[in-house]
Amino acid sequence: MDLQFKNDVEAIDAFVEKYAELRKEIAKVIVGQDDIVKNVLMAMFSRSHALLIGAPGLAKTLMITTIAKTINLTYNRIQFTPDLMPSDIMGTEILDENRKFKFVKGPIFANIVLADEINRTPPKTQSALLEAMQERSVSMNGVTYQLPDPFFVLATQNPIEQEGTYPLPEAQQDRFMFNIYLDYPNFEQEVNIVKSTIHGDMVEPKQVLSIEEIIYYQKLLQKIPIPENVYEYAVRLATMTRPGTSTGHQWATDYLSWGAGPRASQYLVIGARTHAVLNGKYSPDIEDIKAVAHNILRHRIIRNYKAEADGVTVNDIIDKLLNE
Repeated sequence: MDLQFKNDVEAIDAFVEKYAELRKEIAKVIVGQDDIVKNVLMAMFSRSHALLIGAPGLAKTLMITTIAKTINLTYNRIQFTPDLMPSDIMGTEILDENRKFKFVKGPIFANIVLADEINRTPPKTQSALLEAMQERSVSMNGVTYQLPDPFFVLATQNPIEQEGTYPLPEAQQDRFMFNIYLDYPNFEQEVNIVKSTIHGDMVEPKQVLSIEEIIYYQKLLQKIPIPENVYEYAVRLATMTRPGTSTGHQWATDYLSWGAGPRASQYLVIGARTHAVLNGKYSPDIEDIKAVAHNILRHRIIRNYKAEADGVTVNDIIDKLLNE
């Protein structure tokens, strides 16, 4: 592993090459879903978390397992159920053979954590996970335990079954950088999926990045210069979603009961920065903000009854604001 570069431009070029190699290895296992893989990797390189909404059988678990293998990250999957307790995620203290309490780490102590069907567990357990996401640490009886670096949570929700679920409150959804919607593969992709999986021989992807490289490139992204007009556009776009305010758009007033907060402005800039670099640019522009706007704003704006009655979707509203 050689991370000695002459300058940041050379480091960015090396990062783009590594990213292309990473996508190539993941594509050996995951057929289609190119945009989903790209968005998951963008969230990871941005040191953020992602919420995936998709029907069962769309390879969400396989995708994350594959990404973990290509980057040599530790990976844990937590199946969320109604009886899951916070200690089942964070860990608990037990009495050892010397009659002293010892902390046994839970499955959250991994580089990548898949919170499968997060809306199937009560808010108390959801909140425990989301607190760890924000603080990147776990506290137990006054002692703080740091989570591994890098740390990335991918939570999934099933949009079909709603009985017995506890939907994430909007304030908790706001902790996720991206809300990514998974759709079904097209016909040709599904044919290839069937061909490549029915024989039971799975391709094993090779490791492309080390943990040290991931951390290095995450820090590199934080040094990317951002033009003033990109900051202003991100804030303007976020404030346009706020109904009844001086900066709110008319569609926000007509069709939204709540708009995006300041965290949306932050993530728009962070997402644009990562999107720009992964596309070979050395600084983001407004087009990069537009490219990430749907995934960032989708779960941060709340439609009112008029929007539902008129058949106006969240994506329609975001498209309207971007066109303005």
